[in-house]
Amino acid sequence: MILADAMLDAPTTAPAATDARAKKPAVSVVIPAKNAAAYIGEAVESALSQGGVSEVLIVDDGSTDETVAIVRAICDPRLRLMKNDAGGVSAARNLGARNAQGDWLIFLDADDRLRPDAVTTLLTTASTSSQAVLVYGDYNTIDSAGRTIGRRDLLKGRRKPSGNVLERLAGGNFIVNGGIMLIRADAFRASGGFDVALRYCEDWHCWCRLAALGKFAYVPKLLLDYRLHTTNTMSAAVRTPQDFFPAVARVFDDELILGKLPSGAAPRLRQAAEIHLVTYAATQAVRFGRYRDALAYLGMVGRRSPKAMPRSAAKIALSCFGI
Repeated sequence: MILADAMLDAPTTAPAATDARAKKPAVSVVIPAKNAAAYIGEAVESALSQGGVSEVLIVDDGSTDETVAIVRAICDPRLRLMKNDAGGVSAARNLGARNAQGDWLIFLDADDRLRPDAVTTLLTTASTSSQAVLVYGDYNTIDSAGRTIGRRDLLKGRRKPSGNVLERLAGGNFIVNGGIMLIRADAFRASGGFDVALRYCEDWHCWCRLAALGKFAYVPKLLLDYRLHTTNTMSAAVRTPQDFFPAVARVFDDELILGKLPSGAAPRLRQAAEIHLVTYAATQAVRFGRYRDALAYLGMVGRRSPKAMPRSAAKIALSCFGI
Protein backbone atom coordinates (compact mmCIF):
# COMPACT_ATOMS: atom_id res chain seq x y z
CA MET A 1 0.00 0.00 0.00
CA ILE A 2 1.36 3.43 -0.98
CA LEU A 3 0.29 6.63 0.76
CA ALA A 4 -0.99 9.52 -1.34
CA ASP A 5 1.87 11.62 -2.73
CA ALA A 6 0.66 14.76 -1.00
CA MET A 7 0.76 13.19 2.44
CA LEU A 8 3.69 14.01 4.67
CA ASP A 9 6.81 11.97 3.96
CA ALA A 10 7.72 10.15 7.15
CA PRO A 11 8.62 6.72 8.57
CA THR A 12 5.87 4.42 9.81
CA THR A 13 7.32 3.73 13.22
CA ALA A 14 6.62 5.62 16.41
CA PRO A 15 9.23 8.27 17.27
CA ALA A 16 11.18 7.87 20.46
CA ALA A 17 10.70 10.30 23.33
CA THR A 18 13.04 13.28 23.09
CA ASP A 19 14.49 15.85 25.42
CA ALA A 20 11.76 18.25 24.22
CA ARG A 21 9.56 16.70 26.89
CA ALA A 22 11.78 18.23 29.55
CA LYS A 23 11.13 21.83 28.51
CA LYS A 24 7.83 23.64 28.60
CA PRO A 25 5.96 22.37 25.52
CA ALA A 26 4.91 24.77 22.79
CA VAL A 27 1.69 24.37 20.83
CA SER A 28 1.20 25.26 17.16
CA VAL A 29 -2.40 25.87 16.09
CA VAL A 30 -3.01 25.19 12.39
CA ILE A 31 -6.10 26.81 10.87
CA PRO A 32 -6.96 26.00 7.24
CA ALA A 33 -9.20 28.73 5.87
CA LYS A 34 -11.23 29.16 2.70
CA ASN A 35 -13.73 32.01 2.44
CA ALA A 36 -14.03 32.13 6.22
CA ALA A 37 -14.24 35.90 6.62
CA ALA A 38 -17.34 35.69 8.81
CA TYR A 39 -15.60 33.61 11.48
CA ILE A 40 -11.82 33.60 11.01
CA GLY A 41 -11.23 36.52 13.38
CA GLU A 42 -13.05 34.74 16.20
CA ALA A 43 -11.21 31.48 15.56
CA VAL A 44 -7.80 33.20 15.58
CA GLU A 45 -8.64 35.17 18.73
CA SER A 46 -9.70 31.99 20.51
CA ALA A 47 -6.35 30.41 19.63
CA LEU A 48 -4.15 33.39 20.49
CA SER A 49 -5.82 33.76 23.89
CA GLN A 50 -4.79 30.25 24.95
CA GLY A 51 -1.91 29.60 27.32
CA GLY A 52 0.88 27.53 25.77
CA VAL A 53 0.20 28.55 22.16
CA SER A 54 3.48 29.60 20.57
CA GLU A 55 2.16 30.20 17.05
CA VAL A 56 -1.01 30.21 14.98
CA LEU A 57 -0.57 29.22 11.33
CA ILE A 58 -3.33 30.32 8.97
CA VAL A 59 -3.23 28.35 5.73
CA ASP A 60 -5.28 30.14 3.08
CA ASP A 61 -6.87 27.58 0.77
CA GLY A 62 -7.78 29.89 -2.11
CA SER A 63 -10.09 32.39 -0.43
CA THR A 64 -11.85 34.93 -2.64
CA ASP A 65 -13.44 36.91 0.19
CA GLU A 66 -11.80 39.07 2.92
CA THR A 67 -10.29 36.16 4.86
CA VAL A 68 -6.67 37.08 4.09
CA ALA A 69 -7.22 40.78 4.75
CA ILE A 70 -8.76 40.04 8.14
CA VAL A 71 -5.84 37.82 9.12
CA ARG A 72 -3.28 40.41 7.99
CA ALA A 73 -5.00 43.04 10.12
CA ILE A 74 -4.39 41.03 13.31
CA CYS A 75 -1.23 42.25 15.03
CA ASP A 76 0.40 39.40 16.90
CA PRO A 77 3.95 38.10 16.33
CA ARG A 78 2.74 34.53 16.81
CA LEU A 79 0.51 34.72 13.73
CA ARG A 80 1.81 33.25 10.45
CA LEU A 81 -0.04 33.32 7.12
CA MET A 82 0.73 30.99 4.25
CA LYS A 83 -0.92 29.91 1.00
CA ASN A 84 -1.90 26.37 0.08
CA ASP A 85 -1.13 25.95 -3.62
CA ALA A 86 -2.14 22.26 -3.67
CA GLY A 87 -5.75 22.97 -2.74
CA GLY A 88 -7.99 21.13 -0.29
CA VAL A 89 -8.32 21.10 3.48
CA SER A 90 -6.12 18.02 3.99
CA ALA A 91 -3.28 19.52 1.95
CA ALA A 92 -3.71 22.77 3.88
CA ARG A 93 -3.42 21.01 7.23
CA ASN A 94 -0.40 19.04 6.05
CA LEU A 95 1.29 22.25 4.87
CA GLY A 96 0.69 23.91 8.21
CA ALA A 97 2.05 20.88 10.07
CA ARG A 98 5.19 20.81 7.93
CA ASN A 99 5.91 24.43 8.83
CA ALA A 100 4.90 24.24 12.49
CA GLN A 101 7.62 24.66 15.10
CA GLY A 102 5.72 23.55 18.19
CA ASP A 103 6.02 20.28 20.08
CA TRP A 104 2.26 19.77 19.77
CA LEU A 105 -0.29 20.50 17.03
CA ILE A 106 -3.93 21.54 17.11
CA PHE A 107 -5.96 21.54 13.89
CA LEU A 108 -8.66 24.17 14.38
CA ASP A 109 -11.29 24.81 11.71
CA ALA A 110 -11.68 28.45 10.70
CA ASP A 111 -15.33 28.59 11.76
CA ASP A 112 -14.87 27.00 15.19
CA ARG A 113 -13.41 28.39 18.40
CA LEU A 114 -11.44 27.00 21.28
CA ARG A 115 -13.01 27.41 24.69
CA PRO A 116 -11.08 29.36 27.37
CA ASP A 117 -8.20 27.34 28.86
CA ALA A 118 -8.74 24.48 26.40
CA VAL A 119 -5.04 24.22 25.53
CA THR A 120 -3.92 24.46 29.16
CA THR A 121 -6.35 21.68 30.04
CA LEU A 122 -4.98 19.46 27.28
CA LEU A 123 -1.36 20.22 28.20
CA THR A 124 -2.02 19.35 31.84
CA THR A 125 -3.24 15.91 30.82
CA ALA A 126 -0.35 15.54 28.37
CA SER A 127 2.13 16.23 31.17
CA THR A 128 0.81 13.26 33.14
CA SER A 129 0.47 11.00 30.08
CA SER A 130 4.06 10.81 28.88
CA GLN A 131 3.39 8.03 26.37
CA ALA A 132 0.40 9.70 24.73
CA VAL A 133 0.79 10.83 21.12
CA LEU A 134 -2.67 12.42 21.18
CA VAL A 135 -4.73 14.05 23.96
CA TYR A 136 -8.37 14.85 23.25
CA GLY A 137 -11.54 16.21 24.82
CA ASP A 138 -15.09 16.90 23.68
CA TYR A 139 -17.08 19.69 22.04
CA ASN A 140 -20.46 21.38 21.96
CA THR A 141 -22.26 23.00 19.02
CA ILE A 142 -22.99 26.68 18.44
CA ASP A 143 -24.94 28.50 15.74
CA SER A 144 -23.71 31.09 13.26
CA ALA A 145 -24.06 33.83 15.88
CA GLY A 146 -22.06 31.88 18.47
CA ARG A 147 -25.01 30.83 20.61
CA THR A 148 -24.86 27.37 22.20
CA ILE A 149 -27.35 25.02 20.56
CA GLY A 150 -25.95 21.61 21.49
CA ARG A 151 -26.72 19.71 24.66
CA ARG A 152 -23.60 17.62 24.99
CA ASP A 153 -23.09 19.06 28.46
CA LEU A 154 -25.86 16.65 29.50
CA LEU A 155 -23.37 13.81 28.90
CA LYS A 156 -21.18 14.79 31.85
CA GLY A 157 -20.70 11.20 32.95
CA ARG A 158 -19.59 9.98 29.54
CA ARG A 159 -16.10 8.55 29.33
CA LYS A 160 -14.17 7.95 26.14
CA PRO A 161 -11.20 5.57 25.90
CA SER A 162 -7.59 6.26 26.77
CA GLY A 163 -4.51 4.14 26.25
CA ASN A 164 -4.28 1.78 23.29
CA VAL A 165 -7.44 2.82 21.46
CA LEU A 166 -6.81 1.55 17.91
CA GLU A 167 -9.23 -1.39 18.03
CA ARG A 168 -12.02 0.80 19.40
CA LEU A 169 -11.25 3.64 16.99
CA ALA A 170 -11.15 1.39 13.91
CA GLY A 171 -14.72 0.37 14.74
CA GLY A 172 -15.92 3.99 14.54
CA ASN A 173 -14.60 7.49 15.03
CA PHE A 174 -15.36 8.70 18.55
CA ILE A 175 -13.16 11.82 18.34
CA VAL A 176 -14.75 13.61 15.36
CA ASN A 177 -13.15 17.06 15.46
CA GLY A 178 -9.44 17.93 15.35
CA GLY A 179 -9.91 21.13 17.32
CA ILE A 180 -10.43 19.18 20.54
CA MET A 181 -7.06 17.46 20.49
CA LEU A 182 -3.35 17.95 20.95
CA ILE A 183 -1.18 15.84 18.67
CA ARG A 184 2.52 15.33 19.16
CA ALA A 185 4.08 16.97 16.12
CA ASP A 186 6.69 14.26 15.59
CA ALA A 187 4.00 11.55 15.82
CA PHE A 188 1.80 13.34 13.30
CA ARG A 189 4.66 13.54 10.83
CA ALA A 190 5.47 9.88 11.42
CA SER A 191 1.84 8.99 10.72
CA GLY A 192 2.00 10.46 7.23
CA GLY A 193 -0.55 13.20 7.86
CA PHE A 194 -3.95 13.51 6.19
CA ASP A 195 -4.63 11.52 3.04
CA VAL A 196 -5.61 14.08 0.39
CA ALA A 197 -7.26 11.36 -1.71
CA LEU A 198 -10.10 11.07 0.83
CA ARG A 199 -12.93 13.58 0.57
CA TYR A 200 -14.62 12.54 3.81
CA CYS A 201 -13.42 10.92 7.05
CA GLU A 202 -9.77 11.69 6.27
CA ASP A 203 -9.47 12.71 9.91
CA TRP A 204 -10.64 9.29 11.13
CA HIS A 205 -8.05 7.58 8.94
CA CYS A 206 -5.35 9.87 10.31
CA TRP A 207 -6.40 9.26 13.94
CA CYS A 208 -6.28 5.50 13.31
CA ARG A 209 -2.72 5.75 12.01
CA LEU A 210 -1.76 7.79 15.06
CA ALA A 211 -3.40 5.21 17.32
CA ALA A 212 -1.27 2.56 15.63
CA LEU A 213 1.81 4.56 16.67
CA GLY A 214 1.01 5.29 20.30
CA LYS A 215 -1.46 5.84 23.12
CA PHE A 216 -4.27 8.40 23.44
CA ALA A 217 -5.44 10.24 26.57
CA TYR A 218 -8.98 11.54 27.11
CA VAL A 219 -9.98 14.72 28.97
CA PRO A 220 -13.68 14.62 30.00
CA LYS A 221 -14.34 18.31 29.30
CA LEU A 222 -15.97 20.40 26.55
CA LEU A 223 -13.03 22.20 24.95
CA LEU A 224 -14.35 23.38 21.59
CA ASP A 225 -17.33 25.24 20.18
CA TYR A 226 -18.20 23.55 16.88
CA ARG A 227 -20.14 25.95 14.69
CA LEU A 228 -23.10 24.92 12.55
CA HIS A 229 -23.90 27.42 9.80
CA THR A 230 -25.21 27.58 6.26
CA THR A 231 -22.11 26.35 4.44
CA ASN A 232 -21.34 23.28 6.50
CA THR A 233 -24.98 22.38 7.08
CA MET A 234 -25.64 22.43 3.33
CA SER A 235 -22.74 20.05 2.88
CA ALA A 236 -23.90 17.77 5.69
CA ALA A 237 -27.48 17.79 4.42
CA VAL A 238 -26.66 15.96 1.20
CA ARG A 239 -24.18 13.35 2.45
CA THR A 240 -25.10 9.69 2.26
CA PRO A 241 -23.44 6.58 3.72
CA GLN A 242 -21.85 5.90 0.33
CA ASP A 243 -19.83 9.12 0.71
CA PHE A 244 -18.11 7.64 3.76
CA PHE A 245 -17.39 4.12 2.53
CA PRO A 246 -14.16 5.02 0.65
CA ALA A 247 -12.63 5.93 4.01
CA VAL A 248 -13.66 2.55 5.42
CA ALA A 249 -11.90 0.85 2.54
CA ARG A 250 -8.83 3.05 3.10
CA VAL A 251 -8.60 2.28 6.82
CA PHE A 252 -8.87 -1.46 6.28
CA ASP A 253 -6.35 -1.44 3.46
CA ASP A 254 -3.75 0.39 5.52
CA GLU A 255 -0.84 -1.86 6.43
CA LEU A 256 0.18 0.20 9.45
CA ILE A 257 -3.32 -0.03 10.94
CA LEU A 258 -3.88 -3.68 10.04
CA GLY A 259 -0.49 -4.62 11.48
CA LYS A 260 -1.49 -3.31 14.92
CA LEU A 261 -5.01 -4.76 15.07
CA PRO A 262 -5.62 -8.12 16.77
CA SER A 263 -5.37 -11.06 14.41
CA GLY A 264 -8.66 -11.70 12.64
CA ALA A 265 -10.34 -8.56 14.01
CA ALA A 266 -10.46 -6.56 10.78
CA PRO A 267 -13.73 -8.00 9.31
CA ARG A 268 -15.62 -7.44 12.55
CA LEU A 269 -14.26 -3.92 12.97
CA ARG A 270 -14.94 -3.04 9.35
CA GLN A 271 -18.59 -3.99 9.81
CA ALA A 272 -18.72 -1.93 13.02
CA ALA A 273 -17.21 1.06 11.21
CA GLU A 274 -19.79 0.82 8.43
CA ILE A 275 -22.60 0.64 10.98
CA HIS A 276 -21.16 3.62 12.82
CA LEU A 277 -21.04 5.74 9.66
CA VAL A 278 -24.48 4.67 8.43
CA THR A 279 -25.87 5.59 11.85
CA TYR A 280 -24.12 8.95 11.65
CA ALA A 281 -25.65 9.54 8.21
CA ALA A 282 -29.05 8.74 9.70
CA THR A 283 -28.59 11.25 12.53
CA GLN A 284 -27.71 13.91 9.97
CA ALA A 285 -30.77 12.99 7.91
CA VAL A 286 -32.97 13.47 10.99
CA ARG A 287 -31.33 16.81 11.68
CA PHE A 288 -32.34 18.06 8.23
CA GLY A 289 -35.82 16.56 8.25
CA ARG A 290 -35.01 13.70 5.86
CA TYR A 291 -36.86 11.14 7.96
CA ARG A 292 -37.48 8.71 5.13
CA ASP A 293 -33.74 8.60 4.43
CA ALA A 294 -33.06 8.07 8.13
CA LEU A 295 -35.35 5.04 8.17
CA ALA A 296 -33.68 3.70 5.03
CA TYR A 297 -30.27 4.07 6.67
CA LEU A 298 -31.52 2.30 9.79
CA GLY A 299 -32.56 -0.52 7.48
CA MET A 300 -28.98 -0.60 6.16
CA VAL A 301 -27.80 -1.08 9.73
CA GLY A 302 -30.26 -3.97 10.20
CA ARG A 303 -29.04 -5.73 7.07
CA ARG A 304 -25.50 -5.60 8.41
CA SER A 305 -26.33 -6.56 11.98
CA PRO A 306 -29.84 -6.84 13.49
CA LYS A 307 -28.25 -6.72 16.93
CA ALA A 308 -26.90 -3.23 16.18
CA MET A 309 -30.31 -1.73 15.39
CA PRO A 310 -31.43 -0.81 18.94
CA ARG A 311 -28.22 1.08 19.66
CA SER A 312 -28.35 2.86 16.30
CA ALA A 313 -32.01 3.73 16.81
CA ALA A 314 -31.18 5.22 20.22
CA LYS A 315 -28.43 7.39 18.73
CA ILE A 316 -30.77 8.58 15.99
CA ALA A 317 -33.40 9.48 18.61
CA LEU A 318 -30.87 11.41 20.73
CA SER A 319 -29.84 13.43 17.69
CA CYS A 320 -33.31 15.00 17.73
CA PHE A 321 -32.30 16.69 21.00
CA GLY A 322 -28.86 17.90 19.91
CA ILE A 323 -26.98 15.12 21.70
